[in-house]
Amino acid sequence: MAEKPKASSSFVEKELDKVQDQFNAFDSSVKDLVEQRSFAPAGDAEDTQTKLSTNQIQKAKEIYLKPKKRVGCKDKFNEKFKEAWEFAKEYVHFIAENKEIIGESLDLWTKPFPGIPAEEWDVPVNTPVWGPRYLAEQIKRKYYHRLVMQDNVTGADGMGKYYGSMAMDTTIQRLDCYPVSARKSLFMGKSSW
Repeated sequence: MAEKPKASSSFVEKELDKVQDQFNAFDSSVKDLVEQRSFAPAGDAEDTQTKLSTNQIQKAKEIYLKPKKRVGCKDKFNEKFKEAWEFAKEYVHFIAENKEIIGESLDLWTKPFPGIPAEEWDVPVNTPVWGPRYLAEQIKRKYYHRLVMQDNVTGADGMGKYYGSMAMDTTIQRLDCYPVSARKSLFMGKSSW
């Protein structure tokens, strides 16, 4: 940060001190915001996509995903992560959703561990598919935070009142992934992964 300029009068010195205090308060509120961003409430997602019934899921044909393209890796795989890799590459049954552009298939790259080739996937949406667990987990992690300016008084001086401070509004899930349960249940409820 630049040095504080020398003021010729005590009035200017006081005004500079006020501005510095306001800047420090704003700076600390932004730092608090960044530290607490994981606690932002989830946004209200419009349920505009068609949900499949249990009957439709059971009658759907089995789709097993394979990568469209693979790009090799020169790094050597670290054997310490062998057990985690074995778990991550297991195929799971899931339904992917594109909440930003409804109905458009997902085109994404994965590289879950060093030493593993990068893979490009084309994942159909709103359809039960089988794919590796690391692909489903990566789809589930696709979200962003929406930041907004609130109308709060942040300071006042002889010139007037100052409004606005940055605040986190919500966390928006842009892609999502749900597990598919092939079991019939007597109870109406959500299936767990």
